[in-house]
Amino acid sequence: MEIKVDDIKEEFNGKIIGFDKEGNLVAQINGSDHLINVIDIKSDKFEFLFDNAFHEIKITEVTSTELKIILDGQPMFLKKHAKLTEIIEKSSAISGGATSQNTISSQIPGRVISIAVNKGDAVKQGDNIVVLESMKMQVAIKSPRDGTVRDLKVKEGQSISRNDVVAILD
Repeated sequence: MEIKVDDIKEEFNGKIIGFDKEGNLVAQINGSDHLINVIDIKSDKFEFLFDNAFHEIKITEVTSTELKIILDGQPMFLKKHAKLTEIIEKSSAISGGATSQNTISSQIPGRVISIAVNKGDAVKQGDNIVVLESMKMQVAIKSPRDGTVRDLKVKEGQSISRNDVVAILD
């Protein structure tokens, strides 16, 4: 996997090796092995030890091509390369998949033509969250479960890609 950080010219090559005997994730970055111990994972925040140093990542926006994060207080844009999405999904599954339970993502690309809920609204499974226009058809993105809308990640008129997060539920 290759990762490009917005303001850094160097690309980082990394892969997940597996787990050590203590249950730490072992990742190889630019040929060197590093230990990652996940402390806490939520839909928009990760706390972890990387080579025994504490770090916190807050995810502010996710699209099909980049992640906008705040790493230890520093805003960053991470450009996704082809396999990054697959690795993130596998990593989320390993850590319990908290992200997939709280996020509502678009299954198709399209343009947001209406937003049916507001931040703080209670929703039931099957309620419309967003309506997209795609290929001259209107398609509703529905809530997969009961919950409260914590955040809306799209605006009317915005074009989104497949798998873009449109809302986060509590």
